[in-house]
Amino acid sequence: MKKIILKTLKIIGILVLVLVAAGTIVYYNSVNYKMYSLHVNPEDFPEVKTKDDIPELAKNLVEQMTFEEKIDQMYGNKKLKFGAVFGVNGVINKRFPHIYVGLNERLHIPPWVLSDGPRGSRVMDQDVNAVTTFPVAMSRGASWDIDLEKRINEVIATEMRANKTNYAATPCINLLRHPGWGRAQETYGEDPWLLGEFGLASVEGIEKHNVMACPKHFALNSIENSRFVVDVSVDERALREVYLPHFKKVIQKGKPASIMSAYNSVNGEFCGNNKTLLTDILRDEWGFEGIVSTDWVYGLYDGVAGVKAGLDVEMPMQDEYSYKTLRKGVDNGEISEKDIDKIVTRTLITRLKYAFIQDSDKYLKSAILKQSSIDLAREAAEKGMVLLKNENVLPFEKSKNKKIAIIGSLADVENTGDGGSSDCAPPYVITPYQGIKKYNEALGNEVILNDGKDLESAKKLAQEADEVVIVVGYTNLDEGEYLQFSRKNMLKSAEAGKLIGKKDDGGDRLDLKLKSKDEQLITAIVGLNKNTVVTYVGSSAIDMSAWQDKAPAILFTWYAGMEGGNALANLLYGDVNPSGKLPFTIAKNQEDYPPFNAYTNKITYGYYHGYTLFEKENKPISYPFGYGLSYTTYAYSNIQIDTTQIAVNGNLKTSIDIKNIGVKGGEEIVQLYIGFKNSGVDRPVKLLRGFKRIAIAPQETKTVTIEINTEDLAWYDPSLKKWKIEAMEYELYMGASSQEKDLLKTTFTIP
Repeated sequence: MKKIILKTLKIIGILVLVLVAAGTIVYYNSVNYKMYSLHVNPEDFPEVKTKDDIPELAKNLVEQMTFEEKIDQMYGNKKLKFGAVFGVNGVINKRFPHIYVGLNERLHIPPWVLSDGPRGSRVMDQDVNAVTTFPVAMSRGASWDIDLEKRINEVIATEMRANKTNYAATPCINLLRHPGWGRAQETYGEDPWLLGEFGLASVEGIEKHNVMACPKHFALNSIENSRFVVDVSVDERALREVYLPHFKKVIQKGKPASIMSAYNSVNGEFCGNNKTLLTDILRDEWGFEGIVSTDWVYGLYDGVAGVKAGLDVEMPMQDEYSYKTLRKGVDNGEISEKDIDKIVTRTLITRLKYAFIQDSDKYLKSAILKQSSIDLAREAAEKGMVLLKNENVLPFEKSKNKKIAIIGSLADVENTGDGGSSDCAPPYVITPYQGIKKYNEALGNEVILNDGKDLESAKKLAQEADEVVIVVGYTNLDEGEYLQFSRKNMLKSAEAGKLIGKKDDGGDRLDLKLKSKDEQLITAIVGLNKNTVVTYVGSSAIDMSAWQDKAPAILFTWYAGMEGGNALANLLYGDVNPSGKLPFTIAKNQEDYPPFNAYTNKITYGYYHGYTLFEKENKPISYPFGYGLSYTTYAYSNIQIDTTQIAVNGNLKTSIDIKNIGVKGGEEIVQLYIGFKNSGVDRPVKLLRGFKRIAIAPQETKTVTIEINTEDLAWYDPSLKKWKIEAMEYELYMGASSQEKDLLKTTFTIP
């Protein structure tokens, strides 16, 4: 018996050693995974002289592929390989690895590599530890600065290339239907026109550096906690006029290489195999010729239906696009091998155009974290911050020997936003406290930090201080991508209509009020010192009804990126004049927003939301879409149009004069809206149809011109399945926000 026991222990010991050795090998190879070139060797394809030769090459390559090799072009990695590489790097080492897609060494086809990038390059090379981290997209949407957005994405694309990736899973252009949406920070606002303009700028910036842009998530994705299971019902008019026009603009004008389908289903069909969306609309109507990829992990449930719908690549690993599933689909006649050939050919045509560009020597590691990029991150944070209220508090005086109180649990927290796919690694983060302290050290002032947990000490400090900055809001634990990866658990909550089990990080906000500790802090302090400003860190609208009337000043700072604290200090002390404006409406009552349940398997998206809903139903609001204060005052006058009648297929040139009647230079955002009071169908009161950001010196007057096209006035007639332009008198508004008192008005007619 003793010998048997010893022999058994020996065998167990050997097995343990083998497992440890195997685990060590897997870990080492996963961390130090093989890197591949993303470019072709031109000598392998001498027949390709220009990009016009690539379609024929793609066709020839597909003809040489086995059935299995074709399928290998239609997914990310094998499950085991992805699990090892992503598990070790993503879970253990907190590092997003290179996931190589579509490699075929036999035919000399290089792979492509995805990197998320809403606020910086997500995937980093193995010897890179940090990248430039910008404010979140919602902050940039609040800047209303298209040129800024393009420059930001040029930097992101440059750093992606330096990190050996060439496919950007950005921009997110899903519409902010309700402010509780967890990933609100990743998009640009509530208005389709604003989304389209920013999405287009993002794509242009990315593609300029030969990175494949991938707008997402197509379509109607704006609930996190039920994202894998919810079915969104929408009628044809709402779909065409509200939830798709920004995608259409980005696709047709920006011509991105790719687009990402959404997790949710639309009108009963999951987006990954929704033929109406992916083929009928996207390809046949809009003319999209690029790659359609799934969102990661739960993006496709039926491989055969995916092929039929026009879904090209399943990410990040092979699941429904398996050899067995698709071979069976071919054998039983549901699909043909020609259908698969078509998918693989168009995928190769798209990505080989980028693979043939031999410019890697332009994108060295020295391109990462350049000083100009860091300066741009600070500029973006400054331009995005929105001053909502200011009772002669800001800017603070730049005098000496002052005591400044910085109060709040988030005041000294490195807080750049979502911890999911949009996360990235900055080399440092300037917190609000650090930025204000650094600024005041040069003035000889004392800056005191108080976390606000002890209300009495916070109140005492506020009374003693010359200036008080309260920092409240959220972190990635409160909102963002919902880091719940069990579809089964998500379905349980959706079916119950409430959370079942433990809530994971991120996700939707169920209440638009701040945390009770933040509201208590604000109400306890705002009446103690007239020089108090409440700064909000977060992604979207909040319910401020309990304290907004008492606060002397309110500043929305968003998740402001690596330079956010410096940007905040520059605004508070007047080195930068606030110029951001809300990219959404803030309601007076939470219940006035469209219906929203984070835990649901069915929801209907209506025609009205945001400012169109509040104006149509005459609901009270706290702050309107497009609103934001400055340290100067602008006077609008002399609204002009070049003609009072335009043809159905014509253009209208508009202009307005703006004078800076204050003593401080600034930047103003001029907004143009079209009104539909005389419409014969149900339409919004008005819609945004243009905007421009301009710099104006004190006492200077500038004339701003904006041109509109009558095509942008059309409505979609579901009965005829076509766009129609009404013959009637339209209102044209220009001014400083969407609220009527901030706008000048004229009219024109389409006879």
